[in-house]
Amino acid sequence: MEKLVSSWYNNVQRVPQDYIFPPEKRPGDLRVPVDEVIPVIDLSEAEQGDRTPTIQKILKAAQEFGFFQVINHGFSQNLMNESMVVCKELFGGSNEANKKSNSSEDVSKSCRVKTCGVRCSPDKVHLWRDLLLHQCHPLEKWQHTWPQHPTRYQECIGAYSVEVKKLASRILALICEGLGLKCGYFEDEQLSGRMFLSVNNYPPCPEPSLTLGLSKHADSNLITILLQDGVYGLEVLKEDKWIGVEPNPHAFVVNMGCFLQVISNNKLKAAEHRVVTNPNTARTSIAFFIASLEDRIIEPAKDLTNELHPPIYRPCKAKDFLTQFLAMDGDSGAVLRSLLA
Repeated sequence: MEKLVSSWYNNVQRVPQDYIFPPEKRPGDLRVPVDEVIPVIDLSEAEQGDRTPTIQKILKAAQEFGFFQVINHGFSQNLMNESMVVCKELFGGSNEANKKSNSSEDVSKSCRVKTCGVRCSPDKVHLWRDLLLHQCHPLEKWQHTWPQHPTRYQECIGAYSVEVKKLASRILALICEGLGLKCGYFEDEQLSGRMFLSVNNYPPCPEPSLTLGLSKHADSNLITILLQDGVYGLEVLKEDKWIGVEPNPHAFVVNMGCFLQVISNNKLKAAEHRVVTNPNTARTSIAFFIASLEDRIIEPAKDLTNELHPPIYRPCKAKDFLTQFLAMDGDSGAVLRSLLA
C-alpha cells in the first residue's frame, strides 16, 4: 500500500522522480490561456416554460466541448458548502487515523481511501492525488460503509448524494428529449443504476509544471457531476487545446462519459480532461459518477440509427468496456476506436 501524498508532501521540496511526467506530457504553465471557456447554462430557464432553448444549449455544449457548467440548478447552496467543508476535513491533518483505517487498493472494497499509483496513469507515473471512493446507490445499502469521521460525513454526503442524483436525472432527461429518445430512456436501472462518489484531494505541489493530479482521460461512464472548490485545476481538451474550467462555487461541472458518446452515436462527446496542481493551496473536488450495471449492453440507441445513420459502434457490455479501459491504461479513445463498427 503506497503512502498517501497528503501524508508526506510537506516533507519534500522537489517532486519525487516517480511523479515526474515525460516532457511532452507535462502541463508546463500553471494556467492555460483563457481565450475560450466552457459554456455556463442556467437550468432555471427550463423550469419557466419552454425547455427547448435550454436543451439546445446543453446539446451544443455536449457536442462541442463534452463539458458545461450549470447554475440556478435548484441545489441547496448550504448543502453544497457543507459537503465541501466535510470533504476537506476528510483529508485534513487531524484525520490521519480515519484515512489509514479506510486506506486500501483492494478494488472489491466498496469504500476506500487510496493514492493514485502507476495504475492510474498511462505513463506509469504516479499522480499527485489522494481520493476517497465509495458507492452511493442504493443509499441504504452503502451509507453505513462510509467513513465515520468526520462525524457529519455520512449524513451530509448522504443528503448530497440524493440531491445530486436528482440533478443528474434532470440533466439526462433534457439530453434524452434533445436527442429524440423515448421519455425515460436514461431511467433504466440497468443503464444508470450504478452510482459512486469520489472525493479528490490534490495537495500543494512544489513543482506543478512537472506533474499532474489527473492525466488526460475521458470518463468511462454515462455522466459525471462535479463540484469544485475555489482552486483552479480542471482543464478540458478541445481541438488539441487545453481550456481551463474556472471554479464557480455556485455551479456544478457536467461532463459526458464514453457510454453517452456511444449511446448517442457520436452526437455527444466524451471530452478528455486533466487536473493540474497548485504550488500553494490544496484543491478538493467531489465527483458523482453515474454508470451502467456490469452486464448492461452499451450500444447506439436504436432510435438514433437507420440506413442513413448506421451504428458507429459495436455493442459491448459495460464490464467489458471497463476491462478494456483498464487494460489500455485509461486510454478511452483507444477503447472507443476498438469498438468501431
